[in-house]
Amino acid sequence: MIKKISENEIAECVKVIRESFMTVADEFGFTVENAPRFTAFATTEERLYWHLNGEHRPMYAFYDNGKIVGYYSLLLQENHECELNNLCVLPAYRHQGIGEKLLKNAFEVAQGLKCNQMNIGIVEENKVLRAWYESFDFIHTGTQKFDFFPFTCGYMERGI
Repeated sequence: MIKKISENEIAECVKVIRESFMTVADEFGFTVENAPRFTAFATTEERLYWHLNGEHRPMYAFYDNGKIVGYYSLLLQENHECELNNLCVLPAYRHQGIGEKLLKNAFEVAQGLKCNQMNIGIVEENKVLRAWYESFDFIHTGTQKFDFFPFTCGYMERGI
């Protein structure tokens, strides 16, 4: 089941995000020393509270028997666009279609918010993730290298 999270679930969402993104960190050799701003290390309760209450981001979770096992948020942008953030599924729950369900839910929520385009940023070197998003009609639009990341940021977008 997917539903909007409540403020008292922020701590659980932080754990899900950090554990989920840690598999990417491990796969690509990211550490708190070489990538302190990577999602697995930089996501905190304070940051998610700000996303919820300061930026008013819609935040949703996938629940399995009352436990949060997947998550995403949307950042509403100018020109009726939105950015999909932190779409993730706990490692033990992957390859069961939960990510796809979360993504399709994000499309529905974005449509309801009158967004006509969804943008995402990924680790460019993660070819499997890029191909997964491309299978949902996301188009690669470019890359950018930042000094504070040991990887290249890839950008994708999709009309809604």
